[in-house]
Amino acid sequence: MMSPIQLTDAQIEQFRQDGFLVFEKLIDAALVARLVDRIDPLFAGQFETGIYPDEWYWRPGLSLLDVTREMCNVWKCDRRMASVVLSAEIGRISALLGGWRGARIGQDSLWFKPPGGKEVALHQDATYISYIDPPEMVTCWLALDDTSANAGTIEYVRGSHRWGLVTEIGEFHAPAQDYRSTMQRAAQQAGIETPEIVQVEIPAGGCVFHHGWMWHGSGKNTCSDKVRRSIGIHTLSADAQFCSTNVGYIYGRYKRIGETTMDESFFPILWTQDGYRTPFLNDYCRDALVDANRETVTV
Repeated sequence: MMSPIQLTDAQIEQFRQDGFLVFEKLIDAALVARLVDRIDPLFAGQFETGIYPDEWYWRPGLSLLDVTREMCNVWKCDRRMASVVLSAEIGRISALLGGWRGARIGQDSLWFKPPGGKEVALHQDATYISYIDPPEMVTCWLALDDTSANAGTIEYVRGSHRWGLVTEIGEFHAPAQDYRSTMQRAAQQAGIETPEIVQVEIPAGGCVFHHGWMWHGSGKNTCSDKVRRSIGIHTLSADAQFCSTNVGYIYGRYKRIGETTMDESFFPILWTQDGYRTPFLNDYCRDALVDANRETVTV
């Protein structure tokens, strides 16, 4: 059994001040290997559950080889991925850092940055959830390879979650301008002359939790022999609801007519202080962070 992370008051305060919190190890090497084993089949369109992802950026034989690949909501496509994405432990840590009574999954993002893989513009996750009330998010970014600055690891701008939220959506994948330019403009508006950029270098299985208003992204993978694979687990408050209007062009499809409730079939609750967890999760997949010594599912 993996020992749960015991958050200290000092770590919670560090998260509030910096906007992110690094853990050198969240999952072990064996589980990392099992997740990595699913990535190529997923991008090749092999979906274990038969359900397609909500977003699929990069197709074999159609897309350029140096494109940084992304796929959203692989938990719906593959129960081995779901065993981590839907873990109660991810929900517990997110809720404690977010100051919520509980946490639900908003979406996941599976990333594959190949050798030469292009930049992802620095951005704020909460910019993309204006259709959620409250528009709050905590993300767990889980490294599936040892990360390094020259391989395009994730980078954060310390304290930038306190600058305010930019609502205008700009370029995201392989931006034509410098991938830090939108952040730099936001820094100027906030009166920050020299933003402090932190490039996170952690081993595979390590992770970073970050605030939804935190500026983050990644540079180009300049290595010829390294890939950078990772998964982002974006959680919302268990009490989050849809706004009555402006519900988004992708996730608005999951809003029921005349209601603002977020259906747990699509946004399951991972953890709450009173012990509630969306019931179907127990049958859908095991929790890999609670029981790391058993395979998640037989597929």
